This record gives sequence, C-alpha cells and structure tokens, in this order.
Amino acid sequence: MNIPVLIVACITLLAFVAHLIGGTRETASLAPAAQDTERTPHWVQAMCAFQMLSVDLLAVALALFAIALWDMGPQEANFITGFGLLYLAWAAAWVIQLRWLNRPAASLLRLPHWTVWIVCAALLLIAG
Repeated sequence: MNIPVLIVACITLLAFVAHLIGGTRETASLAPAAQDTERTPHWVQAMCAFQMLSVDLLAVALALFAIALWDMGPQEANFITGFGLLYLAWAAAWVIQLRWLNRPAASLLRLPHWTVWIVCAALLLIAG
C-alpha cells in the first residue's frame, strides 16, 4: 500500500464531494433570470464545465485509489509521477487564472485551492 498516494486519493475524493455539493450550490446561485437570453447560455456553459471537472476529480481519485491499493507493476512510478505533474498543472492553472483576472476579492489567499494541489503534487512526486 502506498500511503502518500492513498492520502492524495482521499483528499481528491473530498474535493470531489465538496465540488459536487458546495460548488454546485454556489454556481447555481449565480443563475441569471430565465428570460435573460444573453447571459443564460454562458451560465449553463459554466455549469456544464463545472460538472465536467467533478467527473475529472472522481476519475483521478478512483485511479489513485487503485494505484495506492494494488500493485500496478513496473509502470506504477510513471503513473504516480504523471498524476503529480497533473496536480502541478492544476495548481499553475489556478494561480495563473487568479492573477489574470486580478480581482482583489479573489486573491491567492482568499481562494487557496492551489495550495491543496501543490501538497498533493509533492506527495505524489515523493511517492513516485
């Protein structure tokens, strides 16, 4: 059993649950009026994209549970390293997007999701 990978799998599963429940509620609260034909398609697109990420989080969590609990053979280290790089990419995308939008109410400290992905990346890269 690979404990660092198991930890990241658990964190990712928790992120999936938080994303699915809390994030959906928050994003749904931004819904424009049904008659707003200009903003409604953009909001629906955002909701759909948001749920696509939920699927990604679940798929990654399940893959990491499999890696943590079963022997994946000689390629296991490559899988773990690949997922570590994915988490680094998620963190980088988060930071770049926050900096690009440059909204004082949405700072790196106020939306610190990127730190979770950095910790997960570090655990995976050490485990790989």
